[in-house]
Amino acid sequence: MNSNPSSSLKKAFTKGLLEWNAGENSRVMPWKGEKDPYRIWISEIILQQTRVEQGLDYYNRFIKTFPNIRKLAAAPDEKVFKCWEGLGYYSRCRNLLTTARYITKEKAGHFPDTYKAILSLKGIGPYTAAAISSFAFQLPHAVVDGNVYRVLSRYFGIDTPTDSTAGKKMFNRLAEDLLDPGQPGLYNQAIMDFGAVVCKPAAPLCASCLFRKKCVAFRGGRVSELPLKSKKIRIRVRWLNFIIPVYNDRLALRRRSGNDIWQGLFEFPMIETNKKISPEKLLEAIAAKKWVDKKNKIACREPRYFRQQLSHQLVQGMFVELQLSEQPVGEPDWQWVKKKQLGKFSFPGLIRQYLAHEKALSPRQR
Repeated sequence: MNSNPSSSLKKAFTKGLLEWNAGENSRVMPWKGEKDPYRIWISEIILQQTRVEQGLDYYNRFIKTFPNIRKLAAAPDEKVFKCWEGLGYYSRCRNLLTTARYITKEKAGHFPDTYKAILSLKGIGPYTAAAISSFAFQLPHAVVDGNVYRVLSRYFGIDTPTDSTAGKKMFNRLAEDLLDPGQPGLYNQAIMDFGAVVCKPAAPLCASCLFRKKCVAFRGGRVSELPLKSKKIRIRVRWLNFIIPVYNDRLALRRRSGNDIWQGLFEFPMIETNKKISPEKLLEAIAAKKWVDKKNKIACREPRYFRQQLSHQLVQGMFVELQLSEQPVGEPDWQWVKKKQLGKFSFPGLIRQYLAHEKALSPRQR
């Protein structure tokens, strides 16, 4: 463990990193070198919990659709959610809207230009505030993300868990010490790029790395061990049982309420259970809720099953389509829409899997 590296080792790291950035860093991304805080903010929020390769198209589409913060603030929620659809972690999208509308209304559309003010915005934490501050305004604040944790942990041989209170304080302090105050944006971009293309999580390019002679992890054969985490993620398993009531070529939808990850998205009527149930049990539950009158003739299709793995939960879904002889009472929040209109709505990933599967089936397969 090297929790208090020497100043010479720190200086060597910063100097070497900036030299690598100037001579070898060929990583190209549309937001690199960007000075507009709005565009930097959009890129950073999209890239939270998202791979760069996936985020590129979303970023380009978002900027084309909402070229400035006023356009985003004025957009209907559903249009923004549809543009975000597929990225997941929809609280990020809700926070984008909240912050865009706050800045437009309360700040006359001017993005805050201090770290403290940026940090106070909805959905922005220390990492994003540091990125916007340094890239847009050249303020000396170091970014600390997974790439930074990995590079610093390996180079300095730090085995304090990155998810511990002590580890977070240590890495943040070290990152601030290493930052080049004269060009903080350049330094921050360099260390993130270095972690993404050289000091990668798997198969890092140690043999050609400029730091191999000084890297504590490489010299000690511990590259695959670092960085360390102390907590294991506990996966919660959920069963979401969807019914798709169909009457006269219209399906029932409802907007999901409640404070969860899919808040504001649309779904079919659903009953959640803590374990798998049979379609017959689902029909019994529907009858108990009086969603469908007993006189209504029901033709029930074979259920279809899909699953979605999230960071902290495994979501299992059963989908049962009900062909009905009359429109049921259902619930007050049900909306009846034609099948061809479904593309206008934003859905969670599990439902998009189902819809894609249904679209792919030919009439004969159905």
